[in-house]
Amino acid sequence: MQDLSLQDIMYLPGVGPQKADVLRKEINVSTWEDILYYFPYKYIDRSKIFKIREIDGNMPYIQLKGKIYGYATLGEGRKKRLTATFYDDTGDIDLIWFQHVKSIQNHYKQGIEYILFGKPTYFNGNIQVAHPELETEDRFFNGEVGIQGQYNTTERMKSAFLYSRALQKLIVIVLENIKEKLPETLPDYLIRKAHVISLDEALRNIHLPLSSSALRQAQFRLKFEELFYLQLQLLRVTKYREKRIGGFRFTRVGDYFNRFYSQNLSFELTGAQKRVVREIRRDMNSGRQMNRLLQGDVGSGKTLVALLSILIAIDNGFQATLMAPTEILATQHFETISQLVDGLGIEVRLLTGSTRKKERERLLPDVQAGKIQLLIGTHALIEDTVSFDNLGLVVIDEQHRFGVAQRAKLWKKNKFPPHILVMTATPIPRTLAMTLYGDLDVSVIDELPPGRKPVRTLHIYSAKRKNLYASVRRQLREGRQVYIVYPLIEESEAMDLKNLLEGFETTKNIFPEYKVSMVHGKMKPVEKDAEMQRFVSGETRIMVATTVIEVGINVPNASVMIIENAERFGLSQLHQLRGRVGRGADQSFCILITEYELSENTRRRIAIMTETNDGFVIAEEDLKLRGPGDIDGTQQSGIAFNLRIADLTKDGQVLSLARELALEILEDDPLLQKPENGLLNKQLEKLNRQRNMGWFMIS
Repeated sequence: MQDLSLQDIMYLPGVGPQKADVLRKEINVSTWEDILYYFPYKYIDRSKIFKIREIDGNMPYIQLKGKIYGYATLGEGRKKRLTATFYDDTGDIDLIWFQHVKSIQNHYKQGIEYILFGKPTYFNGNIQVAHPELETEDRFFNGEVGIQGQYNTTERMKSAFLYSRALQKLIVIVLENIKEKLPETLPDYLIRKAHVISLDEALRNIHLPLSSSALRQAQFRLKFEELFYLQLQLLRVTKYREKRIGGFRFTRVGDYFNRFYSQNLSFELTGAQKRVVREIRRDMNSGRQMNRLLQGDVGSGKTLVALLSILIAIDNGFQATLMAPTEILATQHFETISQLVDGLGIEVRLLTGSTRKKERERLLPDVQAGKIQLLIGTHALIEDTVSFDNLGLVVIDEQHRFGVAQRAKLWKKNKFPPHILVMTATPIPRTLAMTLYGDLDVSVIDELPPGRKPVRTLHIYSAKRKNLYASVRRQLREGRQVYIVYPLIEESEAMDLKNLLEGFETTKNIFPEYKVSMVHGKMKPVEKDAEMQRFVSGETRIMVATTVIEVGINVPNASVMIIENAERFGLSQLHQLRGRVGRGADQSFCILITEYELSENTRRRIAIMTETNDGFVIAEEDLKLRGPGDIDGTQQSGIAFNLRIADLTKDGQVLSLARELALEILEDDPLLQKPENGLLNKQLEKLNRQRNMGWFMIS
């Protein structure tokens, strides 16, 4: 059996150097194996060929047999388009192309019979199909009729005539050239246990399904395999770390912890906070390195749990560090923690990009000598000049904002790896947590501190602003503060900044008796921080901003969050913004302002926000509506391989089965040394060659 990963796509009949270059650059397909693993994104039944009189503009897709006549070029420059008429013995429809006008006229000849496939729409009372797929009948092949996969293509691919159907033809050529069965990638015992079909059957039926049932079995097999190897890698690293990488033993809860708890803590911890502190204590006294993810909704008290963990480290003679993604958040942590530990005699310092050279020259030797017990900061903490005497605990806030390479540098600040506590205020759905953070133990604070009133969320249309401003004025008269947030998206940055500046001027005109701050990401850090501080101190009462305030300043006096153009924000982002208010004892409000015209998806997002304050419910819904996004890459999670077919929004059961079986195998054979697991090792090595897997040792 030839190795398909060594067969260059360029030498596949019908490809050649130019198309090979397009395939490589556009969809990362370089070999025969790559194209076999380029799966359809959906399937359409193409067994029926319609007559033109049978169709209307509301049908999803149609297939017709007929001829082209009457090409015409309309418009000039960027508005130039090509039209033609397509007819059969029952009528005609319009065809339209907006790109590659000249090559299409040369490629598709008038008077020749074609099979047309495309999506019909109504335009000016006529049915038209834009950018149809056209093929002569003699070039149809058997796999064409019946259930047919549709492949994602790009504009550049289309200009090289690499449409969905052309890709399928290339896959058929590959499959026809493979005379033997494709070699297995799962051991026989696992195939039986998971009740999956062979890889050969799966790859043939994923591209050319013999039936709906065969397609379902193919999808299950390929999804299972993809998720199984992902979980096997995550869990294998966890097992390795547990066995080989020891951790500092924090055996005592001492004076700092006890004095803080009895003297400085003015309120009772919630049951959830107590439970999580116990979990962390158990980890840090286990003799193995802690790698724990602390999830908690906005305002649930994660910082306090982190501080109690830090105090345990200090009680055991170790240093600790807390890394935050922004200067504002790092400064806020520094101020909050300094106040909380006041009088305990703990040396707490702040290190950010803005720390002056003279201050650094005093600070860094003290960190190296162990005189500073807690260092709080930003990315500045990972610079080579920062060296610790005895770093025992690293706390990372908002993990997803740090790349794996950055976290790796903190990991290496000690000869012996410190305990790691990762915090996030972004609730993560279970399926995503099992994939992104599958190698971490997870703690959840699922309880808000007593006395917190849930934020009331209201949706209003922009035409109804008058009543809103009257309500806002009442809140301001009662001494409260207000956020007004505008979107700032890269694609429409200039327009968005204009809207923000206009909004700032409008706000000043509507509320002339109150001072207004403005903050956006394009400002210099010094200016931005100054404006933030004016709002924090209460000097300004209204903050007009972009999402730079999404994670950051804590102003208990702020009771109103107004989000302009709320339809342009994702669910998780709306929830994060809402978390900026509701931090005091007063009733707080989040106002979502939109236009009347909204898509169904957007209406659902807005409805979810007004119905629930539960971050985990919102995260699950967000995953369903938006998909998992780019969960790959060292920029974020360090996941080993791309998900080509599995969908974390829908395949939770497959993921659970894959994780369960991977765990079962590793319990029996942690290093995969048994002969029956040789294939698993071989496949993992192959997958790992795609990526520098050193990242996987970092939480």
